Amino acid sequence: MSPRAAWRLESLGFGQVYDYVSGKVDWLARGFPTEGRDAGKPTAGRLAQRDVATCALDETVRDAGERAQGSGGVCVVVNAERVVLGLLRERELAASDETRVSDAMRPGPSTFRPHVAIAEIADYLTKHDLASVPITSSDGRLVGVLFRDVAVHAAQGGS
Repeated sequence: MSPRAAWRLESLGFGQVYDYVSGKVDWLARGFPTEGRDAGKPTAGRLAQRDVATCALDETVRDAGERAQGSGGVCVVVNAERVVLGLLRERELAASDETRVSDAMRPGPSTFRPHVAIAEIADYLTKHDLASVPITSSDGRLVGVLFRDVAVHAAQGGS
């Protein structure tokens, strides 16, 4: 919305008005709240598990593996700003040795934005036989991880 429109809404008595310069698609991609007929539909951001294991490039696979236990067999490699750099799945974590995460990770994993419809992601995860996929904001920051079983269940109408 333009600054002029924001000021006009404020003059009409609307309280929480923001001039979000980046636009509607970026707003959606960041997983910010929405209203309207599609607001209640399941999306990646709503169903992603937010408390997931993360690790840094300079850690060992052993340390990452210990942290990933109970986290769905995945450790997301992030920098200090939580930007997703890579991914360690069960196969890489099984090594559980002194190898550096930077040498073992899958670099530049496919990610989805929080606003993507759950049916699209369920289809992607099934077609590519992936157990999970990172969900990131438009600037690449980790929102969480969406697991295939959760996505497929929701896409089939489960809650």
